Amino acid sequence: MLPQYIQQIITLGSILLLFVAIFREWVRPALGFLGVVLGLVLLGILTPQQMLMGFSNESIASVVLLVVLSSALSKNFQIETVIDRLYHLGKRDTPLGYRSFLFRMMVQVAALSSFINNTPVVALMTPYVFNWGRKYNISPSRLLIPLSYATIMGGMITLIGTSTTLVLNGFMTSNGIDSIPGLSLLLIGSAVCVTGILFIVLVGYRLLPNHQDILNTFKENQREYLVETALQNNSPLIGKTITEAGLRNLRGMYLVEIIRTKRVISPVRPEEKLHREDVLIFAGATEFILDLTSNGRGLVLPQYDDTKKRDAVKVIEAVVGANSNLIGYTAKEIDFRRRYDAAIVAIHRNGERLSGKIGEIKLRQGDLLLLYAGRDFRNRADLYRDIFIVSQVKEFLQPKRKKTFLFVLATAASIGALLMGFVSLFTALLVIFAAMVGLRMIALSDVKREVDINMVGILVFSLALGQAMITTGSGDLVAQQILGITAAFGPTAVLASLLIITTILTSFITNVGAVSIVFPLAYAISNTLQIDGTPLYLGVAYAASSAFLTPIGYQTNLIVYGPGGYNFRDFFRIGLPVTIIYLATVLGMIKLLYPDF
Repeated sequence: MLPQYIQQIITLGSILLLFVAIFREWVRPALGFLGVVLGLVLLGILTPQQMLMGFSNESIASVVLLVVLSSALSKNFQIETVIDRLYHLGKRDTPLGYRSFLFRMMVQVAALSSFINNTPVVALMTPYVFNWGRKYNISPSRLLIPLSYATIMGGMITLIGTSTTLVLNGFMTSNGIDSIPGLSLLLIGSAVCVTGILFIVLVGYRLLPNHQDILNTFKENQREYLVETALQNNSPLIGKTITEAGLRNLRGMYLVEIIRTKRVISPVRPEEKLHREDVLIFAGATEFILDLTSNGRGLVLPQYDDTKKRDAVKVIEAVVGANSNLIGYTAKEIDFRRRYDAAIVAIHRNGERLSGKIGEIKLRQGDLLLLYAGRDFRNRADLYRDIFIVSQVKEFLQPKRKKTFLFVLATAASIGALLMGFVSLFTALLVIFAAMVGLRMIALSDVKREVDINMVGILVFSLALGQAMITTGSGDLVAQQILGITAAFGPTAVLASLLIITTILTSFITNVGAVSIVFPLAYAISNTLQIDGTPLYLGVAYAASSAFLTPIGYQTNLIVYGPGGYNFRDFFRIGLPVTIIYLATVLGMIKLLYPDF
């Protein structure tokens, strides 16, 4: 058995190493947590039972159920129809119209995120918000960061709005501490939403980027995609010059280059003649891509020429994720078509000039892909989780009225029992899940696709890592250091220091990882000072969700990262003042609700 001080050094050193490894992207978060926890088990600091106890944690199970149920709801009910009714907003092309939409959109998605997991809310809203901006000539970069921020803030109004509060609540109950007060969450979360939304709408919108290259390149103000087409053998364009073929002044498109065998012709001169089997590379807006191949020119999109029946194909936009296995590979190398039952028709990369055949371009994080997708695309996208769907897939189950009535009845009964304290959150969610399975609104096989194994791994192993900090006394050790600096200034200073530490962690690791590291500190501090730890735990909960500084801090930020054409600087510029106001509001509200702290 290692001496306690050695265990403390190893535990804290492991956490520091984990932080650096994830920040420098040396390892994926789930694998990093697994490696650290496994190392602690091998050294005897953790027992195998402590390592695996997260699998039986009720709050972690509730997180998994929430993700599954949120996805099932979006599949079974036409939520976008409701959204369409909510967003018929007034004045166009004026600052008032933009800010009016911004305000209503942020308020409504914040309210929605308080009851539904915020990740599917952003996934659902991104295409709608993007299209609204396109319609009224407003850059998506001025809309999508506020969308992500509003869902983050709204998720903190209730216990079920985000995984952060659920996981923290699991830590608290497993250590014999009462659950997070629902009224405190409601009051602090509402205050955070009000101050955050008002700041962005009144002042902060000026700090949002205005990436006009996304809008102004073409008349219809859409993103410029690189599109690969080929001449059919019977194309009437063969033998004609570019001018004679009518390819000089296309609406919303222009000819970038011609690939003839292994030779690339660029720029393309007006007098250049077209040859059989030429590959023509165009750049243009989304809606004109399909026009290019449907007007008798004999041009085809070769990537999906042998696809399934047309009535089984959808046009979909998707973004390559930060940890995608597609990064660094071409569509041909990964056999994208067979893997996803889809073909990459076009690629957009933040205004960067791309060249060559679509299938030979190495994919990068944030690339926007325009896809021809077959019937099985959605299932495969959910299975691999390498890309996020941006454009709305208009494919919904239509449950019968009887099924809908029974589902609503079961849901209302479960929520009522939860509110009256008869059942726990997990039990209520399990009843709703069972009702959906029984009504065939979700299949058990769908659960495998919806549950993110990486997310579950982080949840489980971060709980074990937090347990290591408690059992080795590492939390007490760090707590004493913090107390040595801040205790002289009172509990408020201690709380402020925890807010800052947690915010830094959640910006570069994950909200769950931040909670797992900081909760033991708050727990140790409350025991050392012999004070009520509730204000500290509330501070940790809100700071762990203050993922405004970087796009990698939270999954909703990553979803809007590509469609908005953002970079890290964009998030930091608007995220820094939002973070300061957010934390100041949290600190002020905690002091107001707990004046004796």
